[in-house]
Amino acid sequence: MPMPVFEEYEPAGDCACLGCTQRRRALARARAIPLRDGGHPAARGTRRALVLATTAGVVLSGGGSAALAVATPAPGPEPVSLDTTAADVPAPDAPAPDIPGSPQGGRSPLHGRPAPAKPAGLPGAPSAVKRIDRTSIITRAKLWLDAQVPYSMSTYWSDGYRQDCSGYVSMAWNLGTNEWTGSLDKFATKITKEELLPGDMLLFHNPSNPTNGSHVVLFGGWVDETRTHYVAYEQTRPTTRKGATPYGYWTNATKYVPYRFNGVTGGITEPDPATDPKPAVPTVFPGATQFGPGANNEYVAQLGRMLIDRGGRRFYPKGASTAWSDSDRLATQAFQTAQGWTGADADGIPGAHTWQLLVEHKGNDIRPTVDAAPGPAGVPAYPGPSAFRPGSTHPFIAGLGRQLVKKGFGKNYTSGPGVRWSEADRRSVEAFQRAQGWRGAAADGYPGPETWRRLFA
Repeated sequence: MPMPVFEEYEPAGDCACLGCTQRRRALARARAIPLRDGGHPAARGTRRALVLATTAGVVLSGGGSAALAVATPAPGPEPVSLDTTAADVPAPDAPAPDIPGSPQGGRSPLHGRPAPAKPAGLPGAPSAVKRIDRTSIITRAKLWLDAQVPYSMSTYWSDGYRQDCSGYVSMAWNLGTNEWTGSLDKFATKITKEELLPGDMLLFHNPSNPTNGSHVVLFGGWVDETRTHYVAYEQTRPTTRKGATPYGYWTNATKYVPYRFNGVTGGITEPDPATDPKPAVPTVFPGATQFGPGANNEYVAQLGRMLIDRGGRRFYPKGASTAWSDSDRLATQAFQTAQGWTGADADGIPGAHTWQLLVEHKGNDIRPTVDAAPGPAGVPAYPGPSAFRPGSTHPFIAGLGRQLVKKGFGKNYTSGPGVRWSEADRRSVEAFQRAQGWRGAAADGYPGPETWRRLFA
């Protein structure tokens, strides 16, 4: 069963500001509330109840609070789709999309402030956009991330923006209004995946089938040059989140459309490969002193790129770097082992022969998977952190998943587990780590040696 996705609405609220009061009175005077785009027939009764409750509030304003309490339904949890079971709802600590099936609302002013004037002669058009650069967009997005703003479709943060996914993008773009997934595209222009830059958005709005939800995230940049994962800033349960996300999203991936804000002026950009060419790889080995712990130079990055081309992608979840790391050592060792070398010839430090084979593209490529010898007490040897990163494919990932299911931490798997690292794997590992009493960075969902040992113990 697919993971539930977001659907948001604009709540009526009980705010005493002029804008909210006028909205409640308008609802009270309406004989019926027509279904909006994306509305669901099952929500009609809820909307009629809201009209009755709002009418009672208008009639009894200034007194009769006890009668209003009788007419207004008791507050409860936010609505859950009829096709969402308890098992489908993600764990409280895991980032989760909006619950599908919720009624969608329209635009609204910032909470407690009057709506901005619309441009003359353009009925229904959005207010004139303010100019903003990409650096400022990401900086504004980080404000909620640093504050860990709780997700809510019915409350507003201190800046006046609604605490749901579209309110978050409205805030980051400094729109001056609370938009929703059905109106954000009016402030933006559709672009392609290749054109995405930090501060753009990925929007999924689904008016024809509300049970499949709608959601929007801010694009923060690609994780690596494969462009299979990107950094997403999003407002989600339980709080604002930033994390590596598969393109276009965990579910309904093909329906997320990239857009560029019409008011963006520049700022963060990606280097133009034509004006920033990578240095040519020297055919002569630069020397062993250029590699190993503490090394930081272009030769290390060139080594990483060559190893990636020879099948070492799984060792570089963030791409090659000029700073020497375990990723370089493990990938080099895997390449050396693929040549049949052992002992000191496969120590993970490149020598002249290793460099020559890589530069001339000779020898054997890195094997897709490597079987690890069992560790103490029959526990499989820990394969290293690079095996468990977005985009990684490794047989140990499937073994890890099977062990999580065996230990009772498999509720996040809707299929599998498989050999490709997924968000279901990360959530399951995080749940296991939290069961050990770990918190913070010790429970980030990525298995380390101690997580591995305890899981297979």
